[in-house]
Amino acid sequence: MSTERVNPPELSPPTGFSHVVVAAGSRVVFLAGQTALDPDGKITGGTLPEQFERALTNLLTALRAAGGTPADLARVTVYATDVAAYRDQVRELGRIWRKSAGRDYPAMAVVEVVRLWDEQALVELDGFAVLP
Repeated sequence: MSTERVNPPELSPPTGFSHVVVAAGSRVVFLAGQTALDPDGKITGGTLPEQFERALTNLLTALRAAGGTPADLARVTVYATDVAAYRDQVRELGRIWRKSAGRDYPAMAVVEVVRLWDEQALVELDGFAVLP
């Protein structure tokens, strides 16, 4: 995939995301929402960082199964049950992201939700990628 990340100087400097991702490729991969579910279908981790790491690992596992890499991600949406807690822990969450997915940030948004499908889940990630 060919991606160009654009961050117009007229917008505030992005931290941990890109304002625009222009992607050219032949396959679009849509990634279903991933929470901190383990292979047995149980939520793991009691803290937001623990659940974020597992949810991101699950998202990247799904992406790799389709032949993609983290650099192919064009868009990721984070659904959090507590955006204030997310903001308070954003440095740790950013460290987890960089360790797992690198610094080629997709276009991103964080959305607060009342709850997720799995009641114990604190965070869910979905997105799409463009592959060559």
